[in-house]
Amino acid sequence: MKKLLMVVLGLAAGTAAFAQKVVGGAEMYASKNIIENAMNSNDHTTLVAAVKAAGLVETLQGKGPFTVFAPTNEAFAKLPAGTVDNLLKPENKTMLTSVLTYHVVAGKWSSADVAKAIKAGNGKAELKTVQGGKLWAMMSGKDVILKDEKGNTAKITIMDVDQSNGVIHVIDTVLMPK
Repeated sequence: MKKLLMVVLGLAAGTAAFAQKVVGGAEMYASKNIIENAMNSNDHTTLVAAVKAAGLVETLQGKGPFTVFAPTNEAFAKLPAGTVDNLLKPENKTMLTSVLTYHVVAGKWSSADVAKAIKAGNGKAELKTVQGGKLWAMMSGKDVILKDEKGNTAKITIMDVDQSNGVIHVIDTVLMPK
């Protein structure tokens, strides 16, 4: 009986090591890049459409590594009516690119890396975005919260979705640069 229990526990541990995160109803694979995985998530169709409209697909398929704080469709729906449609217009590509690249940080920042930076910063970590702006990460209980330059906050709802060229952290609110 003891041997059987050890075998079952060993199998469970092995399975956990290969378990994939599920985002938007789709398994996310560490062997795929940020775009390949995001395109499969039903929760990120607005983000994918925005990335395509901004011409950032090739960039986010690149070597990286990148950390992407990925707003869900519900996060985009929280924006004032018409905001997304307005951002997706060709004449607003520069503004759209600015908003999207504000959600990207160079390097691969795991949740452990973010937590370590928060601790080192006495409760707040400053992250420089690819857009050139700043985000601040902090803890609220067990949740990691991001604050943008306008004072808006987003909660990381799914952490550490590993990609071949970085990591995605799913967030519940769109962050806005100055």
